Amino acid sequence: MKILVIIVSYNFKRWLNPCLDSLRKTTIPVSAVVIDNGSQDDTVEIIRRNYPEVRIIPTGKNLGFGRANNIGMRIALKEGFDYVFLMNQDAWVEPDTIEKLAKEMEKHHDYGILSPTHITGKGDCEDAGFAFYAKDGKANGTITDVQFVNAAFWMIPVEVLRTTGGFSPLFYHYGEDIDFANRVIYRHLRIGFMHSAIAYHDREYRQITHRQFMHSEYVYLLSQYANINLSIGKAFGYSVLAGIKKAVKSVMHGRTGEASEYMNIVFRLCADTPKVITTRINNTKQKPNYI
Repeated sequence: MKILVIIVSYNFKRWLNPCLDSLRKTTIPVSAVVIDNGSQDDTVEIIRRNYPEVRIIPTGKNLGFGRANNIGMRIALKEGFDYVFLMNQDAWVEPDTIEKLAKEMEKHHDYGILSPTHITGKGDCEDAGFAFYAKDGKANGTITDVQFVNAAFWMIPVEVLRTTGGFSPLFYHYGEDIDFANRVIYRHLRIGFMHSAIAYHDREYRQITHRQFMHSEYVYLLSQYANINLSIGKAFGYSVLAGIKKAVKSVMHGRTGEASEYMNIVFRLCADTPKVITTRINNTKQKPNYI
C-alpha cells in the first residue's frame, strides 16, 4: 500500500517540526511531499536540511491551497500511489492515525474521503470547525458518515482522483474542499471520519476578521453555485438569491454597510457565472480534471 502525504506550506516554520516529526513516527510507511507556496521564512531550507526524506517542491509563488495540492495529486497519479493523505501545515497526527484510515478504506471502497477526528492543537477538545460538521453525522460502525469535513486531514483513494479530479481552480483559497466533497457525493461515494483515529489542528488561536468572514460567505455561496448535486436553477437560488436575501436581512437589522458587502458578493457571483457553468460541466465528467 503506497500512501503519499501532501502538505501545502506557506511560512511553515512554526509547525514544521511537530508536523513532519509525526510522519516519521507513523506505524505504516508513508511518503511525503511539501508543496511550498512561496514561503518568506526558511521553510524550504529547514526541510532540505533536517527532513531529507521529504520531497520539497517550491512553487516560487502562492498558488493557493487547491492548485498546490493538485501538484501533489499529479505525483500520486503518475507514480502509482494508492492513497493521498492531505494534511494541513498547522497539524500533526498520532502514530497510528494514517494506518487506521488506510485499513478502513481497504475494507470500505465506497468512501471517497475518510478523515480522522480533528482535535485542537492543545489536545483539549474537538476542533470547532470539525465539530460543527460532525455533530449531524450518522454512525456507521467504526466510521461516522457526514456530508462534509474540512480538508485539514483527508484520506482519498487515488482511484477517486481519476474519476473526480482535483481541486477546481474556480476556488483560490477556501471553498475548494466543499466543491470537491460535493463532487464526491455526486459520484455516490461517501464521506466519513473515524473516532479512533486522532489528528491535531493547531488553529484555535486564529481571530476571524470581518473581512475574512465576508470572504468565507462569498466562497460558500460560490460553492453552492457550482454544486452539481443541484440543478442550475436551485444552485442559482442557493447562491445569488441567497446573497440577496442576506443583504435584505442586513438592511432590516440596520447594517447597511454589511448589506452593501453582500450585494457586492451577489455581483461577483453573477460575474462568475460563465466560469461556474464551465466548472459545472467539467465536474460532471469522470476524468482527473485539474490534475
